[in-house]
Amino acid sequence: MTQQKPVERHSGVSLWRQIADRIRVSIADGEFQATGKLPPAFDLAERFGVNRHTVRAALAFLADEGLVESIQGHGTVIVGGRQLTLPISKRTRFSSGLGDQASSVTTRLLTSAELSAPAEVASLLQIEPTQQVIEIEESGHVDGRPVSYSQHFFPAARFPEIARHIVATGSITRAFAACGLPDYLRQSTEVSARHADARERELMQLSPGAIVLEARAINTDLDGRPVQCSRTRFSADRISLKMTA
Repeated sequence: MTQQKPVERHSGVSLWRQIADRIRVSIADGEFQATGKLPPAFDLAERFGVNRHTVRAALAFLADEGLVESIQGHGTVIVGGRQLTLPISKRTRFSSGLGDQASSVTTRLLTSAELSAPAEVASLLQIEPTQQVIEIEESGHVDGRPVSYSQHFFPAARFPEIARHIVATGSITRAFAACGLPDYLRQSTEVSARHADARERELMQLSPGAIVLEARAINTDLDGRPVQCSRTRFSADRISLKMTA
């Protein structure tokens, strides 16, 4: 096991929470798949540059989450942490992209509103800031477990009934089709990683210090006109993003 960069002691995030977060991501990445368990606390303490008491606090927290379990004579065994892969391509679709990896993939509408386009949204959709957009907030669930939280914006002049169709169909793709757009393409996706904020932790049932992957995307019609811009946060220990052609 290679030595990692020590945790940050003045970041404002507790050391044990940082360690729990790093272990969670390592489990999701399959680092401990060969043994099915974590290294001893002494080795983890050396890896993160902390004492064993801090490591034990992190392991206790992960055990409370149901991710690991301490078994006498066997060490700390990994009991959870299955990670799914969402392909990001020209035709990225949440449900179909994850569909063969789970029994059920659903989205739930949280809020919808019509408002004047914020400056950044207007620029991405190539409309005037005075024009209206439809804002949709939704959460994505795999086998009943929340894995994502999204904000989507659509030009209201072109898709005035998009919210109603999303409610009726449970799918942005089917809602677009109901609005007369049978196909669309992903123009761009930018992905970054950061700590989840309070709302993201609440909606995706994440622990303090959890990491989210934030994907900012633009979709266009087949003529290249923007039809949607989105900001989606994925739980990093539940979803990985794979860029494909």
